[in-house]
Amino acid sequence: MANHSRRDFVRHSLLGLAALPLGAGILSRTALAQELPPLDPSSDQAKALNYVVNASEASDHPAYAEGENCANCMFYQADSQGCQLFPQNSVSPEGWCQSWTAQA
Repeated sequence: MANHSRRDFVRHSLLGLAALPLGAGILSRTALAQELPPLDPSSDQAKALNYVVNASEASDHPAYAEGENCANCMFYQADSQGCQLFPQNSVSPEGWCQSWTAQA
């Protein structure tokens, strides 16, 4: 009977250890999402997509239409103010870039 209990203990321990990386990955992703530094409009990536902090500054861009901003773009992530196009940074909800796409 002692061997059976030892086997159960080892099996549960191994399952617990196997689950640790999954749990750590979920927790770290959440923590990182909340600590994104703001996107610098003068960075190369921001310039390539004509990113501006305030959408009204893009009114002369041919791709811009009134009412478009990061907050209503499909790439915007409201919980972290992140953008799928700028994964290492947060963006202004009032911002805009030429890749703006309407939310579904």
